[in-house]
Amino acid sequence: MTVFFYDKTFEGLLNAVFDAFSLGTFPEKLLKTGDVAPLFTDETYTVVTVEEHTKRVRKALENKLDRQVRNMLMHVWLSEIEGSDELLFRYICKTFGTTRKIEYNFGDADILEVQNIARKVAHEALYIKQFVRFQKSADNIFFAPIRPVYNALPLTTDHFTDRFADQQWIVYDLCRKYGYYYDLHTTCEITFAADDRLLSGKLDESIMSKDEKLFQELWKGYFKAMTIKERINPRLHRKNMPARFWQDLTEKQ
Repeated sequence: MTVFFYDKTFEGLLNAVFDAFSLGTFPEKLLKTGDVAPLFTDETYTVVTVEEHTKRVRKALENKLDRQVRNMLMHVWLSEIEGSDELLFRYICKTFGTTRKIEYNFGDADILEVQNIARKVAHEALYIKQFVRFQKSADNIFFAPIRPVYNALPLTTDHFTDRFADQQWIVYDLCRKYGYYYDLHTTCEITFAADDRLLSGKLDESIMSKDEKLFQELWKGYFKAMTIKERINPRLHRKNMPARFWQDLTEKQ
């Protein structure tokens, strides 16, 4: 078994592809630098991330693949599913190993798996857009906590920037402990130090805007008034609004 060690970044993965073709050696396993190689490993190699190599592989992918397919590969990377980096490595190597397009060859298990994972991540990004609930803080910043299964938040920042361009906001992934902040001009990635007033998912009243509590009560009243009891369908409700999002939805409190 051949094992490549790399820094577990997307740029590092592209460098692993570059080195594999340069060396003529293709690993069966990709591990993080510093991890212990599996038993019966025959050969190991440590990938050094070089910006120039990253650019060359990225440019080659742009020439070989349509934007939609490249976006699909990034969706798979953001899935954080175990082994997804090895799946992407094989996909990219297959892309460079032929002159034909491979993205519709669903007889290949790797091609089909990339398609399926990308679809799940795209669906998670849609859930984030649908189920974000902003809370107004005392300093007029709208804060929204999320807990997505996949790391799909980066796929939604353009939507929030366009949709809420007239207000400062933060959408924060409580599972991965990072988020994005829009200051009326630019959107940038941020992290918070541990603070239960923010990271519990609901703003503490000490940092909440004076009228936020009233708006939350109005929203819950509207939600209740619009509910037609005779048409309540719990199964369909959970399908369209998964229960895992309820803890951060104002109307479910």
